[in-house]
Amino acid sequence: QLQAFGGGLVQAGGSLRLSCAASGRTFSNYRMGWFRQAPGAEREFVASISWIGGSTYYADSVKGRFTISTDTVKNTMYLQMNSLIPEDTAVYHCAAKWGYNSTRSQDYAYWGQGTLVTVSS
Repeated sequence: QLQAFGGGLVQAGGSLRLSCAASGRTFSNYRMGWFRQAPGAEREFVASISWIGGSTYYADSVKGRFTISTDTVKNTMYLQMNSLIPEDTAVYHCAAKWGYNSTRSQDYAYWGQGTLVTVSS
């Protein structure tokens, strides 16, 4: 299972760190991802990383502002979000898939519940 937390209300320009705790299985050969869904919009890819670390990939909209990472000792994935803008407001979900990288949500088999991030202007 995956459980995401850490969302909240932040002013534009601020920072938040989301966490995704993994349990119940080994994710060593998995690709981990963050997706987000704004009100009235489709779910979109944010960032991904191999569970053992390295090999990160970001959506252009967050590149240079967000950093994805994993801590295999704590079985947790993180999304450090800096320089937040109102357009980052969304429910953020963590997800996992076996094998190669993908930006398509339908390729991810395991999902955590979402955590809401609200960025005020």
